[in-house]
Amino acid sequence: MSIGRLREIMAQLRNPEGGCPWDLEQDFRTIAPYTVEEAYEVADAIERGDFDDLRDELGDLLLQVVFHAQMAQERGLFGFDDVAASICDKLVRRHPHVFGDAAFRDAAEQTRSWDAIKASERAARPGAGSVLDGIPVAMPALSRARKLGKRASEVGFDWPDANGPRAKIEEEFAELEAARAGGEGRAAMEAEFGDLLFAVVNYGRHLGLDPEEALRGTNARFTARFQHVEQELARQGLSFSDAGMARMDELWEDAKALERARTAGPGKS
Repeated sequence: MSIGRLREIMAQLRNPEGGCPWDLEQDFRTIAPYTVEEAYEVADAIERGDFDDLRDELGDLLLQVVFHAQMAQERGLFGFDDVAASICDKLVRRHPHVFGDAAFRDAAEQTRSWDAIKASERAARPGAGSVLDGIPVAMPALSRARKLGKRASEVGFDWPDANGPRAKIEEEFAELEAARAGGEGRAAMEAEFGDLLFAVVNYGRHLGLDPEEALRGTNARFTARFQHVEQELARQGLSFSDAGMARMDELWEDAKALERARTAGPGKS
């Protein structure tokens, strides 16, 4: 009942007779940034463990789906029921071990089947040409780099193990340093820096690590540690310039020690 009411509300907001002027002005392109933003806010609520907020943010994300479906229906393209039917068909098709007779020995074999089914779906799309087709350009760069590497690996274009990308990191770092030392300019250094980041992402992929998740964790730790430094300096009546880098380093190490103690838990070290 609630989803039906949400669709009715969205239809009224888009109704030229008495609807909302702002909603009526929107199109797929103008709404897309809000869709991405809401997905990030869902991830943020999960990261903070705030499930009341997660409920609300999931509602905001659902609104985005309903908004896009309403606009598509107005143009005679598809409607919300078509969106739901599409994902239902996809889930059944990609889980033959649940909805069919297929059997897999373990999760790894099931993942290979999932990837093979997705590959066949991509190949069946009109105009499909490259193995890399369909990876959104608008994805966060680190996530897209991981996806590009994974997609290429599915056709055998990959290192056999983590030693390959590990060596590539050293190679790309040397090339970045050579560009810097040689005064090759910003564009050249940026290209080499990008190659270095791509190699790091591939190394993480071979280790089973997600670059976005890893960097989000590092960002959170940096924020907490830096705020500890700020708070301690304020408590001591010191400014950043008064404290100097040596004192700030000490406080930074204190923050790391407190972090390790919290992670270890009571009675552990």
